[in-house]
Amino acid sequence: MFGLTVRWSLEDAPKKTANELRDYVRDSSLARFTGMSELRFKTWRMRPGEWFEGTYVFATVEARDTFADEFAEKAADSPVSKTVGSPPQLQETFEVVAVAEGGAGFAAGLGSTNG
Repeated sequence: MFGLTVRWSLEDAPKKTANELRDYVRDSSLARFTGMSELRFKTWRMRPGEWFEGTYVFATVEARDTFADEFAEKAADSPVSKTVGSPPQLQETFEVVAVAEGGAGFAAGLGSTNG
């Protein structure tokens, strides 16, 4: 499996940005990536006031690299960049060595809805 991380800084973003990002994921982004061809899963992570991140895991290196190249071209104009007020500070590819599913099982969908 082949991963991509895209991270934005929230250090200079207004406090309301964390809630706006949660709303964006819930109202738009979650549906866009659910069922996406060649995508194994996507995780949205955030440390309010510090950073917001999208982590993608693809079935093939080609799918990952195509998505990464296309995203890099438009990253500065992405909905998250517009919400945060700046482009991503990091776009990094990686290899996923393994994924273990715990006893609680895998749950798709929204996690915490507040900070």
